[in-house]
Amino acid sequence: MAMSAGAEDDDSPDAEVPMVTLRRATETPHHPNSGQAGHQHEHHHHILIEPEEDRWRWRRKIRQDKRKLAVYRFVVGLFGLLLIALGLVSGPLPGPGGIPLVLLGLAVWSSEFEWAHQLMLWFKTQLHRYGSWSTPAKVLFWVVFFSCCGLLGYCYLLTLGIPGWLPTSVDVVLQRLPGL
Repeated sequence: MAMSAGAEDDDSPDAEVPMVTLRRATETPHHPNSGQAGHQHEHHHHILIEPEEDRWRWRRKIRQDKRKLAVYRFVVGLFGLLLIALGLVSGPLPGPGGIPLVLLGLAVWSSEFEWAHQLMLWFKTQLHRYGSWSTPAKVLFWVVFFSCCGLLGYCYLLTLGIPGWLPTSVDVVLQRLPGL
């Protein structure tokens, strides 16, 4: 049975509830009298996981109290937003900051919000599709991707000019580009 990190230990009190397969939010169970007037729609306070289905004891306790759940979801939303904002700010800086932080923020959001969960599933599907491409198609993808990045960078330099904080050696090379 596949479990997330921290839930592998069978002796752990947090690993009491097995993982379940949940239906998508867009899928609704078929009700024979769904066309009749007065039909009541099912409404869940949390669309991804019901309190009794959550495999983590501390989260099950939170999900049982609507006020605690509201505060918890607010904190999760805020923390995910912080990670995504840090990813966007650190994206242009050297090192692995941007994309991993944005994906981590999305993963945090997907633990509580259906739209983020669906977006994360879409990213995973695209990643699997990319993995099935042939090598020439992958090379062409990266050539087009980096060409677009270079074009965006060149448009930035044409619009705003060469930043003053760049080293002189880089400044000299960039001034050789047409239009700068």
